[in-house]
Amino acid sequence: MHQAGRRHAQRAEGRAEGTAAGTTDGRGGVRAGGRRAGAVALLLAGAVVLTACGSGDSASDGKRDLTSDTRRGQGSTGGGQPAPDAPDAAAGEGRSAAPTGEPGDESGRPDVAAPDYLSTFALDVDTASYGYARRTLGDGRLPAPEEVRPEEFVNSFRQGYERPKGSGFSVNVDGARIGAGKGGGGGTGASDWSLLRVGLATEAAPSTAERPPAALTFVVDISGSMAETGRLDLVRKSLAVLTDELRDDDSVSLVTFSDAAETRLPMTRLQGNRNRIKDAVEEMRPEQSTNVEAGITRGYEVSVEGHRKGATNRVVLLSDALANTGDTEADGILERIDSTRREYGITLFGVGVGSDYGDAFMERLTNKGDGNTTYVGDEAQARKVFVDQLPAHLEIRARDAKAQVAFDRKTVKQFRLIGYENRKVADEDFRDDSVDGGEVGPGHTVTALYAVRLREGASGTVAKATVRWLDPKTRKAREETGTATTGAIDGSLWGGAGERLQVAAVAAYFADHLRGGDLPGAPGLGELASRAAGLAETTEDSSVTKLAKAIGQADRIERGSGTDAAPGADEGEIG
Repeated sequence: MHQAGRRHAQRAEGRAEGTAAGTTDGRGGVRAGGRRAGAVALLLAGAVVLTACGSGDSASDGKRDLTSDTRRGQGSTGGGQPAPDAPDAAAGEGRSAAPTGEPGDESGRPDVAAPDYLSTFALDVDTASYGYARRTLGDGRLPAPEEVRPEEFVNSFRQGYERPKGSGFSVNVDGARIGAGKGGGGGTGASDWSLLRVGLATEAAPSTAERPPAALTFVVDISGSMAETGRLDLVRKSLAVLTDELRDDDSVSLVTFSDAAETRLPMTRLQGNRNRIKDAVEEMRPEQSTNVEAGITRGYEVSVEGHRKGATNRVVLLSDALANTGDTEADGILERIDSTRREYGITLFGVGVGSDYGDAFMERLTNKGDGNTTYVGDEAQARKVFVDQLPAHLEIRARDAKAQVAFDRKTVKQFRLIGYENRKVADEDFRDDSVDGGEVGPGHTVTALYAVRLREGASGTVAKATVRWLDPKTRKAREETGTATTGAIDGSLWGGAGERLQVAAVAAYFADHLRGGDLPGAPGLGELASRAAGLAETTEDSSVTKLAKAIGQADRIERGSGTDAAPGADEGEIG
């Protein structure tokens, strides 16, 4: 069991390691090297909760007081251009000046770096962390704190954003007070904190008949660990179901790997070959060790050999991601096929299985592979992924997508970003289109949640959110922007906010608790379970019912092991 003391020790170790490995980021924190910053200065430098949901939710949900300054930018492709100024242009550069009247941080320490009023990150649509946490809790164990990514918890639920009428994104910005107003529920010190939700959505997924054809290479782990019930047998059932769902003009190939990789089926059209494909899938049997490097390398070779111009070319990795042979580092594996991946535009979709699952390895692998990852724990989840989501969402609508949120220093005293440490992007790289972003498909939503502390009596603009992406076909850069005022976050979170915002808040608080966090106004697990159960009734959403069940399981496990509740809010300066 994971005890509170252990959680805090792990977080402290993580900060120390980040300080040793990174460079200062101008906020008194640490920024890791490379295109995507690692998980450093947890909850001090902040992190971003991004969520994506593959369901076609098109209607706006809940009451919003939103000033929508949505516009389309010109979208230049030059690198290193300055990031957008914070809304308070009169205060100078968004990274240089301390908040008005603030000498440093709230403790009065003059040596603390001035806060950064910009937050920049790559978009992402992963959900595996939440799926695996549910599996772990169902087995009577708490997930390890390092396996909990809050953005992927929120990824798993519909948000109800208004969608754009054409290609690109809609930008929705709203929120609510955490501890103020009717309904209360905020914890100690939360009365002047709010949750700000930045929601991005793409156009609903086309029908299966309208999308481009697909060329899918399935790379299946048949190592000894896949013999466990619920692993390889679930993969076989999933691929058999998907074979019936794909169109006649789609193509699939099959590669398996254990200590070495083998091509079981070259790229084959579905028309007239469904039984042949199912036979190849059914013949898979578990063998020896797990050489993910061999499987990925062979999978990309087969994908290139069967590459179809004008089609969606994708490698789908199905594995417990417990690599123990060959190169066991995600970066090293994909560096070997990097030029091929980029030249042919092949993306990687990771599907995790098993009670023991290399979550961090799979997540890093798909991030490097311009893709995303999910987790399948049972046949119901498999059907959702392979029947409801994958066939409709094969197409890519945005490449190298990034978001930047500029907070107004006149109204915002502090902000805290929740989750998403490993997808941070340097502010100055927002408009550098050579810097890697995220790939987003049709019908997806992406959410960033922030805990925001307003200045006393503040009124006016709170934040401006901008999303930038490259058109998948033309590679031309485009932008959309949305702005929220203090009126957009003035209502009570638990008393008057929209149901979908409350669901997102419950998911974020749950994840933060599991990894030993201290978000402002954090309710205990018992209260979170009760709120989730109530929201499940009002939304009539079975996924929220499962969330309530997972929170209840975590509460019982913690009470049974004597684990302390999560600590209160950290009131230090956050940039």
